[in-house]
Amino acid sequence: MNNNWVKYGLVFILIVLIQGLVVNNIQLNEYFNPMVYPIMILMLPFELNAIVTMAVALFLGLSVDAFSNTFGLHASSALFIGYLRPTIIRYIKPKEGYDTSLLPSIQDMGAVWFLAYGSVMIFLHHLWFFSFEILRFDLFFLILGKAFLSFIFSLALVILFQYIFYKPSKQ
Repeated sequence: MNNNWVKYGLVFILIVLIQGLVVNNIQLNEYFNPMVYPIMILMLPFELNAIVTMAVALFLGLSVDAFSNTFGLHASSALFIGYLRPTIIRYIKPKEGYDTSLLPSIQDMGAVWFLAYGSVMIFLHHLWFFSFEILRFDLFFLILGKAFLSFIFSLALVILFQYIFYKPSKQ
């Protein structure tokens, strides 16, 4: 188990650096603001305690906030999906349940399952983020537009990361 924590720690640092140094500098226009760091929350083990998940999410969000000068926006968004993660996983559970030796990845759970899981989690993350970034209800369609277009770009990057960096779990 200690080996897994070291691996997750290294992945955590790598994801924060990729988000902070590379992805934060990708902005095609005001509507495309990709965020790949939610992949860290998405890829946590199924059996992980909700409190630990939220702690990881909070620390991840604060780390990205330090790079982005967003004063808690990433932390609150990450914490939000960290809180919702157990509920979403429960709702999209396969009939036979989860094999705890597998990770919530495309390679282990399949593309359809991961698209459902990743889409819900990333869209909720982006909707929360842009709602609090703009914080004006009269700009609801701007919030929705930014959230949706950024979600599409972010989901594509997360799927790309899945195929590049994650290998199937050993069974």
